[in-house]
Amino acid sequence: MRELARTAIEAALRAGATYADARVEQRERETVQVKNGRVEGVERGDDTGIGIRVIADGAWGFAATSDLTATGVALAARTAVRIARAGARVPGAPIELSPLAPVNAEWHSPCKTDPFTVPLEDKVSLLLDLDQAMRHHKEIAVAESQTSCYRTTKTFANSEGSDITQQTTECGGLLQATAVGHDEVQTRSFPSALEGYHAQAGWEVMGVLELEEGAQRIGKEAVALLTAPECPTDVTTVILDGSQLALQVHESCGHPIELDRVFGTELSLAGGSFLSPDKVGMQYGSEKVNIVADATAPTGLGTFAYDDEGVPAQRTPIVSEGVFQNYLSSRETAPRVGSDSSGAMRADGWQNAPLIRMTNINLEPGDWTLDEMIADTKHGILLQDTKSWSIDDQRLNFQFSTELGWLIEDGSLTRMVRNASYQGITPEFWNSCDAVAHRGEWRMWGVLNCGKGDPMQVMHVGHGASRARFQNVRIGIK
Repeated sequence: MRELARTAIEAALRAGATYADARVEQRERETVQVKNGRVEGVERGDDTGIGIRVIADGAWGFAATSDLTATGVALAARTAVRIARAGARVPGAPIELSPLAPVNAEWHSPCKTDPFTVPLEDKVSLLLDLDQAMRHHKEIAVAESQTSCYRTTKTFANSEGSDITQQTTECGGLLQATAVGHDEVQTRSFPSALEGYHAQAGWEVMGVLELEEGAQRIGKEAVALLTAPECPTDVTTVILDGSQLALQVHESCGHPIELDRVFGTELSLAGGSFLSPDKVGMQYGSEKVNIVADATAPTGLGTFAYDDEGVPAQRTPIVSEGVFQNYLSSRETAPRVGSDSSGAMRADGWQNAPLIRMTNINLEPGDWTLDEMIADTKHGILLQDTKSWSIDDQRLNFQFSTELGWLIEDGSLTRMVRNASYQGITPEFWNSCDAVAHRGEWRMWGVLNCGKGDPMQVMHVGHGASRARFQNVRIGIK
């Protein structure tokens, strides 16, 4: 892999590039699915290729190939240079990269038990047992469960002298129970609706998820939701559970800090951002709100040693005591705001050029417990697990619906409600946060389907969160 990367760089420089980098990637993936007591599918695959990025005549060029012969790699490198020169005919400022010292390194994410070596029959047996636990109630019409594992081995090199090899292993699973009856259809998910729970770890992650208990609980809750009252329409106190808070952070904090969105150079799929450069220093949230971008966090799906430009992983303050501080940036965008890259460039596979992507965007823990938040709430609602969401193309106005809601009355959870939803405006919502749960309730959640770009790239990202409380939130929108 190192030889292929160096071959690409040398060919690009000979063709006239002033800068070149190359990523050789091998990706493996496996998914096992069970539905209503039967194996629904087993998918396993791998792919390998090289992506080559160059600067020539002051413009970017990119090409990729799965032909990993010296001839095929050199041809792709020359193609990248031709593309750059074609792009340079369009007037524009020449590319400027923030400085970066060359690195020679090798890194592997922690993995105690290789998930690809766990026998298939063991995985199927586990899922069938969980399927049976979910279908304990006759109203459960559909029970679905799956395990997934991923491994990426990547070698990066550039014309500045870097040579980096990294390997990441990810593993996790999802359970979903759908109940039908009383002219209703209701679904509950476990460990969350964010594709379940996945972490940068091996098969050992499955042993700490309490899957049997979760399967029984979501089957019972899905049935109970069929006859639960509708979520009331109100302006009230809202407590978000961990996985729902993770997606709230993702949509209203993670995407708007991507600096290519801010500059309008990447608007596909998810739009731009209200966080223009003059917003640094704005009151983004209350003093309880502390958000970091941390590519060093253990088990996070956005954890690595170096990004796809060879920039070291970093922990970057984004919001400190409510004040907006920093963006996610690249070597190209960082100089425009007077800084160096935050190390946030990643690509979905060898065939794609890297984009600014979320790492692990985490809401730092506070000093409350969930029980204390509930006891301190006169009237409100606890919301769990995302059902659907929408947010405008500037990441300001949003609406989320959740699988489950629990009314809070006089400091106690009382009734379950169905079809719960809430809406808000990003800065107003985060400024209404008056309590965040402590480290003991904090968890690193994973998102497997973060889409961006055209053609779209799907990235795995992480979000650490516990629970948090927000005041004067509109709920129950029809």
